[in-house]
Amino acid sequence: MNSSCAIDTGYPSEADSHATLSGAEEQRWVRQYLPLVKRIVSQLSLQANQVLDREDMEQIGLMGLLEGLRRYGTPDEFFGRFVSLRIRGAILDELRRQDWRPRQVRQQVHKVRDEIRKLARQLGREPTDEEILGQTGLDRQGYMDFLQADALDAVESLDDLLQKGLEPGSDYSSGFEERLHQERLLAQALGRLNERERLILTLYYQHELNLKEIALVLDLSDARVCQLSKQALNKACAFLTA
Repeated sequence: MNSSCAIDTGYPSEADSHATLSGAEEQRWVRQYLPLVKRIVSQLSLQANQVLDREDMEQIGLMGLLEGLRRYGTPDEFFGRFVSLRIRGAILDELRRQDWRPRQVRQQVHKVRDEIRKLARQLGREPTDEEILGQTGLDRQGYMDFLQADALDAVESLDDLLQKGLEPGSDYSSGFEERLHQERLLAQALGRLNERERLILTLYYQHELNLKEIALVLDLSDARVCQLSKQALNKACAFLTA
């Protein structure tokens, strides 16, 4: 596996991104970036399809795309990565608004996390999947549901950090400046990860693969990719909030 798909940190000049789009131009760019919306919906639908169907998620993603276009201006080669966070953020915001994981489900996730930590302390190492199933009483599907929810929690945390920025009082008055800041933050965070963790996040954020697709690319189990993605996301968040 060639892991050379590192995020490009070369930046165009700010003047390249500041043309106001007409209505016809907006529609043309929306059509061009519709496949990106569909890929991001595919990323999130595994965890979210019990609350929103794909059509609803695509409509929300399109609104995020349109808002990103109006903020950024004429798209350039870097626009896709900028607007990906906008699209994903719009969908995650709607999921949170609908309380897509009720209190009981969130409590169950916390309970399973506590049981896994307890088992790890007892063993003095990371437990195997079989040991976790025995400790928690989950079946394999329940365990996968937990891993996906756990990983998406970490995705939400990193996305929030990248969207809001970390500099006190920062005001990114243009889409170009905001994208530049996001690119730098993500590149810095990726630089602190090992090669496999960096590859997983690059496949997720740059190539918009979902966790199942990443598992196929890396020839790993779905469960292992969920675990590694959460580990990588938590490391990135810890670096950005240090």
